[in-house]
Amino acid sequence: MKAKTGDWLVMKGRTNGQHEQRGLITDVRSRDGAPPYVVRWLQTGGEALVFPGSDAVVVTAADQAAKDAEERERLTSLQAAIDRSRASAGSSATTHSHSDIA
Repeated sequence: MKAKTGDWLVMKGRTNGQHEQRGLITDVRSRDGAPPYVVRWLQTGGEALVFPGSDAVVVTAADQAAKDAEERERLTSLQAAIDRSRASAGSSATTHSHSDIA
């Protein structure tokens, strides 16, 4: 396992009830990128010196940025679809209310 500052450490849950943990690698203690790493955990904001086990993977900063961009695009498309649906429902409600008055 190799990492550099700015990469992400993802530790998979070991049991069904345990969620994965994700943290930003803020310091790499070895010259070759091998553990241990100083990690700031997203869930708690706490920092720890971590010697990752076999349940951990390193996600590069570039890969994470690409995944984040894909997720933003997906959410933007989803929000646009919701907005179109609401606009369509609103115009049809307006049409019905005018016909009810006459």
